[in-house]
Amino acid sequence: MQYDVTTPEEYLKALDADWRRETLLQLREIITSQAPELAEGIDYKMLSYRDAKDIVFGLNAQKHYVSFYVGNASTIDPDGSLLAGLDHGKGCIRFKKSTTVANTGIAEFIARAAELNRRGVDIGC
Repeated sequence: MQYDVTTPEEYLKALDADWRRETLLQLREIITSQAPELAEGIDYKMLSYRDAKDIVFGLNAQKHYVSFYVGNASTIDPDGSLLAGLDHGKGCIRFKKSTTVANTGIAEFIARAAELNRRGVDIGC
């Protein structure tokens, strides 16, 4: 879904009070704790987390899932162990209603992505 907002606060207020909001807030908390140096903003009508060069992460509540965008997941998790059991493509990880964030390796995945980004490793597409 696209939200016509200009700030993260407006984005969060626009979300329905359902499982997608809760999932998105859990992912947001992991991102902000693992990568506090990233600035939260709005890009492409969704939450974004960027450094001085580019967007590192994106979050968006869709109709049937929450999307977590990262450049190239296989650069961050080459053997796929951190994303095991998650619905994902090259750069998008989808959290459906039945997925419990705490029961996944996403926190370690985000921590690894943030560390690679800090070291200047290109994690983009």
